[in-house]
Amino acid sequence: MSDLSMLINGLKVSAERGATFERRNPMDGTVATRAPACSPADAVMAVEAAAEAFRTWSEAGPGERRALLLKAADKLEAKVPQFVEAVGAETGGTGMWAGFNAMLAAGMIREAAALTTQVAGEVIPSDVPGSLAMGLRVPAGVVLGIAPWNAPIILGVRAIATPLACGNTVVLKGSENCPRTHQLIVEAFQDAGFPPGVVNYITNAPADAGAVVEAMVAHPAVRRVNFTGSTRVGRLIAMTCAKYLKPAVLELGGKAPLVVLDDADIDDAVNAAAFGCFANSGQICMSTERLIVDAKVADEFVKRFADKAKGLPLGDPRKPEPVVLGSVIGMNTVEHCNALIDDAIAKGAKLVCGEKATTTLMPATVLDHVTPAMRIYREETFGPVKCIVRVKSTEEAIACANDNEYGLSAAVFGRDLARAFNVARKIDSGICHVNAPTVHDEAQMPFGGVKGSGYGRFGGKAGVDAFTELRWITMQTAPRHYPF
Repeated sequence: MSDLSMLINGLKVSAERGATFERRNPMDGTVATRAPACSPADAVMAVEAAAEAFRTWSEAGPGERRALLLKAADKLEAKVPQFVEAVGAETGGTGMWAGFNAMLAAGMIREAAALTTQVAGEVIPSDVPGSLAMGLRVPAGVVLGIAPWNAPIILGVRAIATPLACGNTVVLKGSENCPRTHQLIVEAFQDAGFPPGVVNYITNAPADAGAVVEAMVAHPAVRRVNFTGSTRVGRLIAMTCAKYLKPAVLELGGKAPLVVLDDADIDDAVNAAAFGCFANSGQICMSTERLIVDAKVADEFVKRFADKAKGLPLGDPRKPEPVVLGSVIGMNTVEHCNALIDDAIAKGAKLVCGEKATTTLMPATVLDHVTPAMRIYREETFGPVKCIVRVKSTEEAIACANDNEYGLSAAVFGRDLARAFNVARKIDSGICHVNAPTVHDEAQMPFGGVKGSGYGRFGGKAGVDAFTELRWITMQTAPRHYPF
């Protein structure tokens, strides 16, 4: 069990009146972490520390920012054993998942380091003689990052790395489900030598989240908010940001379709589907949630996919034996998925592998012959329970893929690449992969969704646009004529 502290202005601090909350292990209920339960006043202190640090950090050259970010990447990689332990204890994630998170997150920090010289503007031709007109990208100010528990290292780093590269200072609000995991990220930046106040970290009890977030969003120094999490909470964040006219980047829920066309390489599609469906027990925003399969190849696909799913090892991630499926985040997920299974079977779906769970160790479970009348057709499971929808044509596959409120990631499998690409173009999602899984991320790519999956983009130059202000500045280099 870990006792944590927050980081404000470079100092480890407790919450007001010493308030704390506990995060319990989802498998056995033991206390994994005890963390500060900050008040709105504590949160405002963090924002004010970041605002003061912004005065100097925003003037730091790209070389200085790059050097510190590269050090932070090295420091984060050195903490892999601590991340594995923390992720297993707080969220039930596997060691493989924690290690992958740390590897990708370190790459994200290095990519952010490379962006420090890409925060560029342009000279824009002016109709005024002698006017040098420029569009300049400048740091926005204090950025509030709110990161979730499901890909905790990747998404915790994404919330702060590019904002720092652009010259902003940050306050990271750790997830109530993994405060220790998120604190390890902040420790890596602290160990790298970032100046006091540039990176701040707060934690809060679940019941206080709304008040704490609103106190920070309302502060004049906060100029950007980035949030990754559920669509339900994302709407609340969006309304709060709108109230105070604060721009936000929101990456929310998903119901990613994977379309298997009648000419697909079935083995390739099965392997990609298994990875996309069951990595981190399906608890990824990009997780494949709907397998939309042409009826001509559906029987073959379902048999091979079920055989693959049945062979995925399930177990306690804290034990030395490697597993693919560890624990889900809590019994709420189990109860939600069990209800979806009951509803689908009652309405005619066929259970081809897996079963309802009684603990947070949930097996890979697949339902075939799912129809729009079933809840699982539309609702995000965010667990290892997946559905297969059979379709009779390419047009029906596209319509099915778009028949959902979400639009984050998607995939299409087919040997005719031109045809598959044209299907991908017609799917309404921020991300779509042809002959590759729905679960994929690279730091330099524009990452984000449409519809109920949010708005704005993380990653690469899209991230620079999100976390800077574009200013128009002119300089008159010759006498200007005025009409009076």
